[in-house]
Amino acid sequence: MAPSNLTTEHPSLSQHSAFTYLEPGTDSSPSVGLCKTTTTLLADTAVAVRDVSKRIAHAHIKWESPRTALIVTKPGDKNLVKLTHELAEWLIETPRYGNPSGLTVYVDAKLQNSKRFRYKREGKLKFWTPELCATQPHLFDFVITLGGDGTVLFTSWLFQGVVPPVVPFHLGSLGFLTPFDFSNFKEELTAAIEHGVRINLRMRFSCTVYRAVRAPDCNPALPTTPAGLRSVKKNRRTGEIRVGDWVDGEGDMHRTRRMKEAAQETGSEGQDEHGSWAQEKHVPCFTTVPTESFEVLNDLVVDRGPSPYMSLLELFGDNQHLTTVQADGLAIATPTGSTAYSLSAGGPLTHPEIPAILISPICPHTLSFRPMLLPNSMELRVCVPMGSRATAWASFDGRGRIELRQGDHIKITASRHPFPTICAQTASKDWFNSLTRCLRWNERQQQKMFVVVESRKGRTESKRKAAHDRQGSTVSAASSVSSDPEEGVFAMFGNGSETGRTGSEVNSFEEEEYDDVEDEEEDEEEDEKEDEDEEDDTLEGWGEDELRKVRLTVPKAPQALIADSKNAVML
Repeated sequence: MAPSNLTTEHPSLSQHSAFTYLEPGTDSSPSVGLCKTTTTLLADTAVAVRDVSKRIAHAHIKWESPRTALIVTKPGDKNLVKLTHELAEWLIETPRYGNPSGLTVYVDAKLQNSKRFRYKREGKLKFWTPELCATQPHLFDFVITLGGDGTVLFTSWLFQGVVPPVVPFHLGSLGFLTPFDFSNFKEELTAAIEHGVRINLRMRFSCTVYRAVRAPDCNPALPTTPAGLRSVKKNRRTGEIRVGDWVDGEGDMHRTRRMKEAAQETGSEGQDEHGSWAQEKHVPCFTTVPTESFEVLNDLVVDRGPSPYMSLLELFGDNQHLTTVQADGLAIATPTGSTAYSLSAGGPLTHPEIPAILISPICPHTLSFRPMLLPNSMELRVCVPMGSRATAWASFDGRGRIELRQGDHIKITASRHPFPTICAQTASKDWFNSLTRCLRWNERQQQKMFVVVESRKGRTESKRKAAHDRQGSTVSAASSVSSDPEEGVFAMFGNGSETGRTGSEVNSFEEEEYDDVEDEEEDEEEDEKEDEDEEDDTLEGWGEDELRKVRLTVPKAPQALIADSKNAVML
């Protein structure tokens, strides 16, 4: 990230922590340059990183003639089938790029036999399946979702790798992730296609499930447990750990070739390096192998499941033990998922552009275990120890629920494939508007205005007596008293309105909106009467078995699995 005209001094001078910055147009000799320390260079790098992040967040991106769109419709809502038909028809029949027709549109394959969908022009209308989305994500230029947040999460579930930009329309319940109004879909989509968009690259997790397997060199006569003894040696000075061979039933230890080669490279074979290496110990270890991988947009939740016992989990960060979790469970969320389960568990609201990992315990047994934020560069592992009373259960964005047995663990890292959503305004405005609309964030009645009254009773009596002595007239005294009341207003606070809101009033409900809702309900009743003779063919959702089958048909590369299994040894 440093400027291109930064040059490093001679390696022998690197201990001085100085770099040479050459001004443009000057001689190449370092003597005429300005010496920059490492601290200054690091500060410049941090500023450059922030600047790049800001530019990405505010970048206006224009598509290069998108020609293919995919529509993901919320299942179970028969009204959305008609809206899907209306949207697909408009996308296909609206001329674009000098052609008489529009885009090629993919809709759910389960609408193919729907009588309610009723679209006869099949030239540019095609049907998608989970297999197609998983194997050919580059086939689609952008995705349109009709539903709520669950439909957006389902779209993330369909694309477990590269994800096309997503235009989410609000046709669900809450809608944290759906800033677009479907009533204006023609204007919104036309502006996006012709004039460009702003894209929010939402962070996702790559969650890999590792299963404990039996040690390869264990004696078959021993109990069938995945744990076994292994020789381990730790460097007291550097913290380096060398793992040797498995130990047989009699306790004899055989050092591995890897340990011998490492000892020869450091010249420590046969010596103790001035006492740096501790004595070898036999430690219970077990091997784990990767079996499944999930891309998560909201959160990973590990809980006790149906067990009546409290969950016992071990949390590791960058191969360092962070803490032992004794709670009902643990929610590990992205910034996008900070308004979901994590929020209910006491986690903070987190802006989606913050690169962080949220960890929120679920009903922890210790009051000091509070939610925390970790950098997204950290690699986390959630393990079920061998001594746990019961198994644990994990869910990924509320789907793919699996059981974790003793010895199993999940590795969580920031995904290489973010989830790009198109912004209605900007990422920040959309986020704050969603908080106000969905959570009524910081909305309350304003304090009523009040007055401070100053009592003047004492001064009134003295003035009355003085007036009587001076004028000797009761009438004059009475007039004096009437012109000077016993109590007067000292100060007034408030803006004159009795009630109000401290939050944004943009999304507040007005009477006209309720009238519109009533009109919409009447229209829906009329539509239902017209459709009484039609068959109730509501869009059916994709089952978990179908989605799991797709995921298993697109495994990780064999080289990656072998590499993970070699390094998947947990103490």
